[in-house]
Amino acid sequence: MKVSLIVATVGRDSELHRLLTSLTAQTYTDFELIVVDQNLDDRVGNVIAPFFDRMTITHLTSSRGVSHARNAGIHKATGDIVGFPDDDCWYPPMLLESLVARFQTTADWDGITGRIVNETNSVSGDARFDVNSGRVTLSNLWRRACAATIFFTKETVEAIGGFDEELGPGAGTPWGGAEDIDYPARAIKAGRTIFYDPQIYVFHPDLSIAAQADELRRAYSYGAGIGRVWMKQKFPLRIVGYYLLRPLVGACVSLVTGRWMRARYRWAAFQGRLSGVLSS
Repeated sequence: MKVSLIVATVGRDSELHRLLTSLTAQTYTDFELIVVDQNLDDRVGNVIAPFFDRMTITHLTSSRGVSHARNAGIHKATGDIVGFPDDDCWYPPMLLESLVARFQTTADWDGITGRIVNETNSVSGDARFDVNSGRVTLSNLWRRACAATIFFTKETVEAIGGFDEELGPGAGTPWGGAEDIDYPARAIKAGRTIFYDPQIYVFHPDLSIAAQADELRRAYSYGAGIGRVWMKQKFPLRIVGYYLLRPLVGACVSLVTGRWMRARYRWAAFQGRLSGVLSS
């Protein structure tokens, strides 16, 4: 089975180089990398040039927006399996071999998701990933999927279409995230079988939680996308209620314990999620 990896990139040189270096170490080599460049300069060309003789690379450009970029890549993908690595993630050497083996032994799976870990191989981000494997549903999707660990069969990708271009970083809308939640949610609602396996993992740096204005804007924007997708895909109300209030509770706890930056970040995330819900 051939794997197509579609990476949207903007503003990251060393991180993209790290991803490509990790791909050269893969024990499974039947894959193509589709790099969708959203920079205004030629930095990506300089990064990928040394790797052209080590893997199959297609270099595209697209308008801004991660969903725009992934959709451009989907049109060029020729693999049986399609994945969407972030430009700041990197793969463990056995990832593609393990992934293909699972697809080959379980023909009724339309997709596989995994988790992300940080540089020290510890739980990354908000530690929201499930420790148990199983089928992905709307009720557990929040704990069983993110963009960098979504792998779908090409037939599934063709059936459900591209990413929602109103969602995600760079979209130019208020909803600057959750395109990677919306995408598997659409597959689930279309009757596709998506399986979560925590043994499938991708390295990704921990998110920064700081009081700087750009970090707070990101928390709000990502939150707005999340709220938008909850309403768009009609997530169970108990899930919406729980994850809407979670950052609010976290902000209060952080405030009481004197972690001012974390409190501001979580408050921004709550406000964003609420705005996304109300916008729908």
